[in-house]
Amino acid sequence: MSSKGGTALSRRNYRLASDTDKPKVTGIVSEKLLSDYLHHVFPASSKQGPASAAYRKTLTFQDLGAHLEKLLAEDNVTEDSRDQIDGCLGPSTVVLDHSSGFEGLLFVDDDLLGVIGHSNFSSIRATTCVYKGKWVYEVLISSQGLMQIGWCTLNCRFNQEEGVGDTPDSYAYDGNRVRKWNVTTTNYGKSWAAGDIVSCLIDLDEGTITFCLNGQSLGVAFSNIKTGPGVAYFPAISLSFKESVAFNFGSRPLRYPSHFYAYTYRFYIIPPTTDLTKANRLLGYLKTVLSTSIDTQEEKLVARDGGTWQIQGDPTILVTLAHIFNHFAPLMCKVYLVEDVLMNFLLSILEGGGSVDEHPLIQQLLDLFWLLMEDHEVSECLKQLMMSLLRAYRFSPIIPDLGFQIHYLRLTTAILRHEKSRKYLSITFDVLRSVVFFYIKTPLRVKEAGLEELIPTTWWLHKNERDTREETSEERLRRRAYERGCHRLKKRIEGMSHTHNIRSELQVQILRLMLNNKDKGTGEASRYIFLNKFRKFLQENASNRGNPTVLCPPEYMVCFLHRLITAIRSYWDEGKRRSPGSISSEDAYVPPQLFYNGKVDYFDLQRLGGLLSHLKKTLKDDLAAKANIIIDPAEIQATSMDDLDEDEETGAAQRPSGAVAMGGALARPSWLSSPTLGRANRFLSTAAVSLMTPRRPLAPPEKVKIRTLAVEQRTEEDNS
Repeated sequence: MSSKGGTALSRRNYRLASDTDKPKVTGIVSEKLLSDYLHHVFPASSKQGPASAAYRKTLTFQDLGAHLEKLLAEDNVTEDSRDQIDGCLGPSTVVLDHSSGFEGLLFVDDDLLGVIGHSNFSSIRATTCVYKGKWVYEVLISSQGLMQIGWCTLNCRFNQEEGVGDTPDSYAYDGNRVRKWNVTTTNYGKSWAAGDIVSCLIDLDEGTITFCLNGQSLGVAFSNIKTGPGVAYFPAISLSFKESVAFNFGSRPLRYPSHFYAYTYRFYIIPPTTDLTKANRLLGYLKTVLSTSIDTQEEKLVARDGGTWQIQGDPTILVTLAHIFNHFAPLMCKVYLVEDVLMNFLLSILEGGGSVDEHPLIQQLLDLFWLLMEDHEVSECLKQLMMSLLRAYRFSPIIPDLGFQIHYLRLTTAILRHEKSRKYLSITFDVLRSVVFFYIKTPLRVKEAGLEELIPTTWWLHKNERDTREETSEERLRRRAYERGCHRLKKRIEGMSHTHNIRSELQVQILRLMLNNKDKGTGEASRYIFLNKFRKFLQENASNRGNPTVLCPPEYMVCFLHRLITAIRSYWDEGKRRSPGSISSEDAYVPPQLFYNGKVDYFDLQRLGGLLSHLKKTLKDDLAAKANIIIDPAEIQATSMDDLDEDEETGAAQRPSGAVAMGGALARPSWLSSPTLGRANRFLSTAAVSLMTPRRPLAPPEKVKIRTLAVEQRTEEDNS
């Protein structure tokens, strides 16, 4: 790859071969200025002690590799492996046990961390158990239905009626019914909603189990649990039909870790401390490069606003960045580091507010990724970044100002503005995953909406107390507090309407980017890629015979289609402004006959003959009224189902298994030309045409008789 006005660079060939190559890289930067710049970007650590500019060693690109290796080696710490941690048994990669540790019918995600119930009451446990110490894991709630989440031993036996918490050695929290379960049940905790995160803590030293909801402790749920030799506990869950969750055993950063650190709870998967420290150090070097410019005329370094940085082909800066990415790129292929380091860094760029267009730095950083990282590295990095954004949006806390949701949508929009990244994500990401970004989450609980804080007390007029002068002092205080709360609520609602509009605009903007047909680069346009994916998405979701795990939930589908129609209408109206003679989106309509004339393939919709007979028998009065025709009900009933059955028997052999394309349109199936259905089709066509043409002046209604003929009496005209 090459940059404008610069040398050809990649992560594999940035090193200098000899001193004679120095001018090609350093350009007009003097040796002293280069050394000052490199020492500024890669300062000596505090362990080595500060060194003044007069006594420190001159640093060049030939020495930079060894210097950077030495700095990063200081971050190496001895990490305990899972084999060295006492109190845990099982594989080091903790997932759900889909081979033997389950009961009932379940659908488990590809990563073996997400699960969907598909029977009355299904149960599943993890692959790893604990028998000593303090441990924690998180469960991300995707639906708010009946589920029991907690711990169980290997001896627990579950069935379609009894799950986690229904046996002596299992303990569970149920946020749907707000109860805790261990054979018997009592009230406990708070109700949960879709998007909440439940933290499950077990202290095997003290014999207690505690649950947290969105980082807030619900208190000790169980004490004096069974411990000792031969007793070990697995993370486990029981869930009813179509309920779904996702587990986090530590492969990703925990969403609410502060409480657990304070009480020394351990995660099933040990965080990559060394890699995390290295990634943050390298990110610090990158920030320094972005915020420092080289003034070659004054021979000095100048601080600048990193948000306005652009790739300009300066060899000194590009080679410095190549050294950083030589170590940074492999780390960005790891899920934990992408979510904890890269995503948080990109989100911090957008924290200043304003439109996404006002933050071009993200576009420049993506250019750097594609320039200085191998294709497989940047592909994996982008994939993990989008998955992290999806999870963050899906499980973001529901607050009145929608701040978290808007924050994640803004970063998603900024990434999709980068053409090369957008095309890659359009190819690798299916529509079903992207639909999550368009789901509109609303507060489902009073406390989530903040109503208890806004209106802490209630008040109402009693029948005999309409005169406020008769109020007691206590009633007066309660009434005034109530009125102030209502006033605050009114202001909050006004503010929410503004944030709701911002969220809607961002969602539409994402779809407009996916529908972009004017990409500057080569290859297929973003619109072509998206529409191919969308067509497959419709095919999978238009049939009830599909795999339930890949079907889009109805509430997600409604939100997605609404935003898609809005995006299409915005493009339509832009075309209207360029061509004033064309119609606007408000005047657009779909001709009714398009739904039954056989020109469009509607995938797996039910057989059209059944639709026609249904319309003829149940909607005859409405259609006839629209067409200004009256049909005798007694005679319409004479067209019995026996005629339809005979037609089906005689025409069954003529029905094609699929429609055949002819001249760009789908051929009319021959079985639609059967006599009875032919008359019904002509009747519906007449009604549809009448709907699309100006209605003729009203006249005395004309009674139309419909002939009913036996099969052998039908003429060629009837069969046409």
